[in-house]
This record gives sequence, structure tokens and C-alpha cells, in this order.
Amino acid sequence: MDTNRRLTLRAAGGAGFQAALGSAGLLRAGAADAQAFNAAAFQARSVSDALKALGAGAPADSREVAITAPEIAENGAVVQVAVRSALPRTDFIALLVDRNPNALAGAFEIPDGTDPDVTLRIKMSQTSQVVALVRADGRYYWARREIKVTIGGCG
Repeated sequence: MDTNRRLTLRAAGGAGFQAALGSAGLLRAGAADAQAFNAAAFQARSVSDALKALGAGAPADSREVAITAPEIAENGAVVQVAVRSALPRTDFIALLVDRNPNALAGAFEIPDGTDPDVTLRIKMSQTSQVVALVRADGRYYWARREIKVTIGGCG
């Protein structure tokens, strides 16, 4: 007896049944729990404008905020950057790129009890400073690092 065939048929039947219920209006999708979109911050053209829009003002330098990224990005279309905070009560992490058309690359709310660690892939138009902004205990901190880009990825 072929158990893989039976499992495949059972899964396909269940998916078909859910699709039928959904098309009949008997099964509804749950509401997405999205946070408010800060359009001003994401449309900011410079790091200083993005910091103002995020309410960060003048963040303090911190060795507790670490940026992990390549020194040289061969392709600016895909640059993997990780930000980790060792500051207690970190509840927000943002990543900004100085010379990109829009400075703010990503902003993340960190739930309580979660490691303040974010990894994302960004586009970089040219060699520039990457800024990690962290809010911990109501205060803002940052770390900066230059990444050299050989081929720009925003054009």
C-alpha cells in the first residue's frame, strides 16, 4: 500500500474543501494585524529627515548596537544586513541607508520577550553609511557602518 499517495490525496481533498468553503463565503480570512504606516519616515530623502520623522532627534552612539554586513557588496541589489541590540528593553529597530533615494530601508517593532535581532536584504544605490537605529527604554541609540558597493542596485 502506498501511504504517500494516500497522504497526498487526503491533503488535496482538504485544500479543495477549504477552497470551496472560501468561495461560498462560509470561510473568512482573519484580519491582519498591521502596525500604522509612517509615510513621512519612509519617504524621507536623508537620514536626518528620517530620524526626525521617527521621533529620534539626536540618538546616542552605542557599542551595544551591532551591524553585521559585508565590507564590500558586489551587487547593491541584494545586500544582507543584520542588526542586533544588547540594550535592555529594546522595542524598536530601524535600518537607514544614507545615499539611497529613500533613506529608511526598514522599521521593526520588537515584541516583549523577543530577541532584538533583525536581518534583512536591502538595495543600495552606491557606497554609503548604513545606520542602525534602536529604541531602548524610551531612548534612541545608533551604530553606523560604511558598506562599499561595486554595482548599484537602485537604478
